[in-house]
Amino acid sequence: MHQLTVTALPGTGAEDVVVDARGDVWTGTEDGNVFRVRADGGRIDRIGNTGGRPLGLELYDDRILVADARLGLLAMDRSGGVERLVETVAGRPMVFCNNAAVARNGDIWFSDSSTKYSIDRWKDDFVQNTRTGRLLCRRVGGEVEVHLDGLAFANGVALAPDESWVAVAETGARTVVRLWLSGPRSGERDFLARDLPGYPDNIALGSDGLVWVTIASPRDPVVEVLQHRAPAGVRRMVTRIPEPLQPKPKRTARVQAYDADGGLVHDVDCDPSGYHMVTGVREHQGRIWLGSLVEPAIAVTELR
Repeated sequence: MHQLTVTALPGTGAEDVVVDARGDVWTGTEDGNVFRVRADGGRIDRIGNTGGRPLGLELYDDRILVADARLGLLAMDRSGGVERLVETVAGRPMVFCNNAAVARNGDIWFSDSSTKYSIDRWKDDFVQNTRTGRLLCRRVGGEVEVHLDGLAFANGVALAPDESWVAVAETGARTVVRLWLSGPRSGERDFLARDLPGYPDNIALGSDGLVWVTIASPRDPVVEVLQHRAPAGVRRMVTRIPEPLQPKPKRTARVQAYDADGGLVHDVDCDPSGYHMVTGVREHQGRIWLGSLVEPAIAVTELR
């Protein structure tokens, strides 16, 4: 089992991580703050605040792209200034912007987890299996296109090394869906990975050319029954019972890496006793950086 080095932050819920050219690690917390952390943990700088809830982060020219669950797709400059790139889709406000990947030409592929429930009610969407998640693209000119819909809680997004396809995690279905963008299969949809051992959250292309996938929680038989066998009324009732009685993510700290053919290359299981519910991952030069929806910290382990 891999051991983790944990760096505490002045905020809870460092949901995602991204590593810049200097090796600094960026993350955002539930209070809206975006932080830059030196790789050795020796310095933490608060760069700015989105005014919402930052989730997925990406490098975007000399700025940081932020998928903000409350505000949509944002770009933050290194002094904390924020530009709102996408607030609405087809005239309707986004409900749950989650993760993104930036193409070399500047196009932004991003996910909208639900058109029904916001982040404050993510369990409602997950258990009720609304399948209203979407994969979208913001073109360089600013137009926004919907490329996939009907997804079971659309989450992490990653582009192939050659950008011939884009992948999006379906948390509720335990799959990573792939949409081909070029070549003879252009426009086709298949799976990069399916029947995952748990519920995927963010995904990211590593410096090793592999797609890294977080397993935020192991597969839960109770949740599976609720999603696929229970009547809709029962699913709604479960989400209204007191919080302590609702199904909970089990404690784990696990990520996997897949090649372009969907082959499992790495299965990194870390000690969850001091850090768990990994929702963000970045492989950078042999180190695996992790974020968590619930932890007031980021973590790192060595790939060996």
